[in-house]
Amino acid sequence: MELSNWNIPVLALRGLTVFPHMNLTFDVERPISIAALERAMETDQDIFLVTQREIGTAEPGEADLYEIGTVSHISHLLRMGSTVRCVVEGSQRARLKRLWQTTPYLQANVEAIPEETYSEAFQRSPRTEALLRQTYTLFGEYAQMAGGVADEVLSTVMDSRDPGFLADYIAQNISLRYTDKQEILEEFSPYIRLRKLNGFLARENNVLGFEHEMESKVRDQLVRSQREQILRTQIRVLQNELGESEETETDELTAYREKITALKLDEETEKHLLKEVTKLSKQPFGSAEGAVIRNYLDVCLEMPWNVETRERLSVEAARKVLEKDHFGLEKVKERILETIAVRQMNPDAKGQILCLVGPPGVGKTSIAISVAKALNRKLARLSLGGVRDEADIRGHRKTYIGAMPGRIIEAISRAGSMNPLLLLDEIDKLGSDYRGDPAAALLEVLDGEQNYAFRDHFLEIPVDLTKVLFITTANTTDTIPRPLLDRMEVIRLSSYTDEEKLQIAKRHLLPKQLAAHGLKKGAVRMGDDVIRAIIRDYTRESGVRLLERRLAAVCRKADMRLLTGDVKRITVTENDLPKLLDCQPYPPALHTDREEVGVVNGLAWTEAGGEILEVEVNVMEGSGKLELTGNLGDVMKESAQAALSCLRSRAAALNLPADFHKTLDIHVHFPEGAVPKDGPSAGIAVTTAMLSALTGRKIRAGVAMTGEVTLRGRVLAIGGLKEKTMAALRNGIGTVLIPKDNVRDLEEIDPTVRSALHFVPVETVDQVFAAALCPEVSAPVHEERPVAAFAPLPGRENGGDAALRQ
Repeated sequence: MELSNWNIPVLALRGLTVFPHMNLTFDVERPISIAALERAMETDQDIFLVTQREIGTAEPGEADLYEIGTVSHISHLLRMGSTVRCVVEGSQRARLKRLWQTTPYLQANVEAIPEETYSEAFQRSPRTEALLRQTYTLFGEYAQMAGGVADEVLSTVMDSRDPGFLADYIAQNISLRYTDKQEILEEFSPYIRLRKLNGFLARENNVLGFEHEMESKVRDQLVRSQREQILRTQIRVLQNELGESEETETDELTAYREKITALKLDEETEKHLLKEVTKLSKQPFGSAEGAVIRNYLDVCLEMPWNVETRERLSVEAARKVLEKDHFGLEKVKERILETIAVRQMNPDAKGQILCLVGPPGVGKTSIAISVAKALNRKLARLSLGGVRDEADIRGHRKTYIGAMPGRIIEAISRAGSMNPLLLLDEIDKLGSDYRGDPAAALLEVLDGEQNYAFRDHFLEIPVDLTKVLFITTANTTDTIPRPLLDRMEVIRLSSYTDEEKLQIAKRHLLPKQLAAHGLKKGAVRMGDDVIRAIIRDYTRESGVRLLERRLAAVCRKADMRLLTGDVKRITVTENDLPKLLDCQPYPPALHTDREEVGVVNGLAWTEAGGEILEVEVNVMEGSGKLELTGNLGDVMKESAQAALSCLRSRAAALNLPADFHKTLDIHVHFPEGAVPKDGPSAGIAVTTAMLSALTGRKIRAGVAMTGEVTLRGRVLAIGGLKEKTMAALRNGIGTVLIPKDNVRDLEEIDPTVRSALHFVPVETVDQVFAAALCPEVSAPVHEERPVAAFAPLPGRENGGDAALRQ
């Protein structure tokens, strides 16, 4: 075929070269290449196969293609999804003159290059014979070293006498770089082409020779190392039998000894670790005991021995950090600053153990984090809630499968220093079972006189914990064992007032939620009155967690409005809150603003803060039974019995019939019956409710009370006054009756609460009756009296107060 200035499709090859008179199978993926193949098949044309200069070029132009290629005939096409597999047969060399089309496929003007031929005499000349013999020899060596050369290829090479065909055939069927193959394709002289191929074959043979040599060396080295390992293991076994020690040490043992010596540990610890290394040297290769010792040494060496962070002992710096991170809690921050001041005056003082006790959400954990930041100490947090195994604290013996150090040692290792701040969270939630009592294991850890040589069961070496600052958190001290509580200095965090919650929301919570929801500072406007409404009507808690969730709900709704509407700024009003928060405000307390008979507002202390604990009493004609309901504990039941006895002893002074305890049934009920309640501090509330029901005298509106009553009518002190008074203020109470012995506790109450409430100290039940009961009215003692509904009061009262827990 005459190809001068002939236009045919072009297929650009990546990393491939096609030689004349050779068959080649390859896959095509590019759309321009598939289009070129289909065009050639449709028009029954040949196609020009030319190699790209750079494999990575996705859309080649004329400058990206080599000039010399091969005109080929397409034998077969097979579609395989998005890929086309084609079989082509090379026809003759050709030169690319001009690439004049690039889309939808490549098409160019190409010019055929005629094959050079030699006479038969030249082909039989000694020079040609020598070149052919050299080719046969080199290709035979290549086939032997490379492997995988087909017998058909080898026989074709040995039977061929044509230098040009031989060069093309060998180059097509061996692994050469595509640039080398292109160089052979571009050589038109058969003699020179074969000579170049011989040069490439010689180079490939050298490379293959080096590869075989390297493989042989690696194989020999592996065999030699395995042989040495087997011999060493045999020597160890023989030496163990003879009781002798190995004179030569492995690199691993030497590294262990060097690391132990470099740590400069105390004599006892260093001697113990070196002894473990000696044990390891006597273990046979691959033994389970050897793996246990290696794990033990690795854990011991990961400990930050003699590594300490430089403590920043500055009261002013700590004050700035605490003031920045927390609002309110003045006494708590002052007590922490006093601890830092002591360490500033005496840096060698032993680490103190502080216990932060308070309701959930008041900032116990965040205060501990701020202290670590202020002191420049590494922080490691341990959550002790639900821990029931002593080994979690003290570790397992290293001989057990899966043994690991205890949480204390693991936390120090995680902190990376020997003087970290360890935060033991929820220490009041520790449990115990047949595996031991973890609280007992903490007795040594949290004792400054003993923890200078704390021994973990896994490490078995003393660890000095005196430089560690321990801070624990708890919701209540009642569930902490007394010996453990005695080792800690308790710092109590009380509930936040509404004003404190407002400032915390403005300074910390709202900016945090705006940033978390992708809102700019001015995207949501929320006045103080709106935040106060959320605090007052939509949250009833001691901390601020629920308040933060309410603010997050507002931010989520703001995101939706900003994305779906045309508004650029949202102003939240109090009327918008029910829709934004997807809930209705808490209903007001039913019995705080009206006078009723037989219904008294008591005050209860719970782990979550203070609550209103209503007491309802009904009197009916009967045989003198006293019925108590409301899931009461033994102490509260006995308190109700004491209240009845107190009224019986004062029946004449209170204008009660002398036989009322025989002719009337008294039913005392504490609503929210599914919630356990216990403690004696509802004594005066029960007594007052009984007297109100018996006499028909109403209880003054806006009055709440707390106090224990005795058979003689004395009112005894109670605990949790701060939380109880905050609960009274939240529920609209104006007057609170408290035992006279608790007057000294009023100094600890927030000034806002103290100024908003009227406190009436009482010593006897007579004073309680005078302050709580309305003037006497004429009503029969057996008249049926209304009983009010009761609003849910979650929580629990401990420490001598009613226990409320869902």
